Amino acid sequence: MHDVVSRLCGLHAQLTSSAELSLLARVEGLDSSALRDALWKERSLVKLWAMRGTLHMFASDEYPMWQAGLDTFRHFRKPGWLRGFGVTAIELDRLLDAVEQALDGHRLTREELAGEVARRTRSKKLGEQVLGSWGSLLKPASYTGKLCFAPDKGRNVAFTGPKKWLRLPRTNETDGEAALTDITRRYLATNAPVTPDDLGRWWGGLGPIPARKRIEALHEEVAQVDVEGQPMYLRERDVRELSKATTVRSVRLLPAFDQYVVAATKHAEELMPGAFASRVYRPQGWLSAVLLVNGRIDGVWKHERKGKRVVVTIEPFAQVTNAVRRDAEAEAERVAEFLGGELDLAWI
Repeated sequence: MHDVVSRLCGLHAQLTSSAELSLLARVEGLDSSALRDALWKERSLVKLWAMRGTLHMFASDEYPMWQAGLDTFRHFRKPGWLRGFGVTAIELDRLLDAVEQALDGHRLTREELAGEVARRTRSKKLGEQVLGSWGSLLKPASYTGKLCFAPDKGRNVAFTGPKKWLRLPRTNETDGEAALTDITRRYLATNAPVTPDDLGRWWGGLGPIPARKRIEALHEEVAQVDVEGQPMYLRERDVRELSKATTVRSVRLLPAFDQYVVAATKHAEELMPGAFASRVYRPQGWLSAVLLVNGRIDGVWKHERKGKRVVVTIEPFAQVTNAVRRDAEAEAERVAEFLGGELDLAWI
């Protein structure tokens, strides 16, 4: 499980249930409590706001690298960003300092943290800023190593300071640029061949020119290849293996927000039997759960718990073979078993 999280460059965690199913699609025999135990008991995984301002889970022993990379973000220092959220640069610094102090060795809900920020800054306004529904003013605290998620308090999300939670040294000595180089290397290992635009979009707000420079900074580790007329990059060590690759038969039910679907955004229709991208990449940034056949996005699916039943509905974009149906039904059985229910499967 931890190897998968590491190789994926973090596990997309907008929904914990989806993160669990992303692991289930890649790890045989995954226990239903494994992810939550790793987060809250073993502390071998850590959850925070990361790339693109979205929630991710990382291997805790790799946290210093990811935090050093995220610490290079500067978008929240720009005047336009500050104006948009109604704070000045000085107020943001005061808020971040207050968050760090309040969470040092403590586990607080958002409301409790807001109260502490208001008390420490003597600003009701800054306390109220913490309560923003998307966590926009808390994300910079996550990027700068002042905040990570902690076990919920009842039904309320809670936060804490990552240094004591993960038992880290007081200072992160990982260099930001070195971290970005390693992160780029890892991204290529998992997602290549890619364009600079792919890297920039995945990291968030990185233009094609800076993204290309980041890739080319790997020098002889990187090769440029032609993919149907488009120049793309991958690791030099992977060129020979990829050129000899053959199709591996596989059928998987990937959940909403799965990393594979995130990475395929710009070329998704090349992996579909038609113009179905709008069925997968939906408004407000929602990514549908997909039926993946031999690496192709051949449909969508959903599941719902109804009493003792787990109702799974699969909607292929085109006719599928009997073999694909059998494999997809076996996947649905795995999902139902993982969720502790009896499968009720329907094809549309």
